[in-house]
Amino acid sequence: MSRIKNAFKNGKAFISFVTGGDPDLNTTKELILAMEEAGADLIEIGIPFSDPIAEGAVIQEANERALTAGCTTDKLFDSIKEVREKVTVPLVFLTYINPIYTYGKARFFKRCVECGIDGIIVPDLPFEEKEELEEECKEYQVDLISLIAPTSKERVRMIARQAEGFIYCVSSLGVTGVRTEIKTDIAAMISMVREVTDTPCAIGFGISTPEQAKEFAGEADGAIVGSAIVKLVTQYGKESIRPVAEYVKEMKAAVREA
Repeated sequence: MSRIKNAFKNGKAFISFVTGGDPDLNTTKELILAMEEAGADLIEIGIPFSDPIAEGAVIQEANERALTAGCTTDKLFDSIKEVREKVTVPLVFLTYINPIYTYGKARFFKRCVECGIDGIIVPDLPFEEKEELEEECKEYQVDLISLIAPTSKERVRMIARQAEGFIYCVSSLGVTGVRTEIKTDIAAMISMVREVTDTPCAIGFGISTPEQAKEFAGEADGAIVGSAIVKLVTQYGKESIRPVAEYVKEMKAAVREA
C-alpha cells in the first residue's frame, strides 16, 4: 500500500491545499506543519505557475503572489525537502505539464523523490496522454493522480481502472473556487468508479463549508479543499497559520462525521 492510500485507511480523509510560496516559502512550511497537526490526512502543494488554467481567481492570484515573491520550482523543492523531515502525511504536488517539461521530466521526478513527494496532479494532462509522464512516475514511484469530472461520463470506468494513489473527483464544471451549491450527481460518478476499483475517491472543486465537506465525504472517501484555504492565506498573509489550522480542524471534524 502506498503512503497515499494510507491516508484513507482510518476512515474519511480530509485533503488540504496550499499554493507554494504564497505569501513566502517560510509561511508555506509553517502552513504544512500546522495543517498536519490540525488533522489534514494528505496535503497538496501547488507549484506556482504563470498560467494555471484549471484555477479560479483566488488561486491564480496566489500563484502570481508567489512568483512575484521569488518562488521558483527549485526553491519550492528545497523547502519541501526541509518540511518533509517533520511531517508524516502524504504530500502531493499540483502542477501543470509545462513546468515539468521546462524543468526536465527525469530531473523533476528525481527531485520529487529527494523531497518525499508521494504523487502529482496534472490538470492539463488528459488521461489519453498520460504516457507523457507514466514512465517517469513508475521509475521514481510517484503516483500520477487521475482526475474524473462530470464530463468524463463513459471514460470514468476507464480512468478509474488505471488509477493510482487516489482518484480526484471534480465536483463541478469550470475552474476551482468556492461554490454555494454543487449540483453534480456525485453518487453516480462514485458508483461507476467503485464498479472497477477500490482506489479511494476524494471530491474537490468548490467545497468550503463543514456541511459541504460532510455531505460529499459521505458519498466518497474524502473531501479536498483548496480555494477556501488560499482565501485565508490571502486575507491573513504571514499571520494565516492559526486561522488555517482552525479551519482545517473544523473541516476534518466534519469529514470524520460523514
